[in-house]
Amino acid sequence: MAGIELRSTAFNDHSMIPRRHAKDAENLSPPLSWSGLPDGTAELALLCEDPDAPSGSFVHWLVTGIDPHTGGLDAGEAPSGSHSHRNGFGEQGWGGPRPPVGDDAHHYVFRLYALPAHVSLPDRADASEVHAALDRQELASGTIVGLYRR
Repeated sequence: MAGIELRSTAFNDHSMIPRRHAKDAENLSPPLSWSGLPDGTAELALLCEDPDAPSGSFVHWLVTGIDPHTGGLDAGEAPSGSHSHRNGFGEQGWGGPRPPVGDDAHHYVFRLYALPAHVSLPDRADASEVHAALDRQELASGTIVGLYRR
């Protein structure tokens, strides 16, 4: 399975996410861009989760229905025609990093899935439900990891 190249102009892979993207700051989703989608991609889905959260993997962002002709998105942007699901905070769309004060830096895993068909997920799917639905359907995926510490 070929991989998608997922990038951000806000941070490099395994580097610190700028504070403006944090929940207790401007709470803007970071800009992302991608390339290398495989033939047959009908839809993209984007997941950002924190596997270091005290209660288990925490969903910070889940967007489905992204047009595969979209090459990325700007900071604070939800792709036109897509569906932003509720995050682990119970809010629609992006919920930025907010690890417990004093914790070591948490890992924020952004993963873009190329899918062969439309995917339907509950509006407030948890990380295990998202993985169960997307991992078995993916044609390819790409990952970038950002770090954040308060």
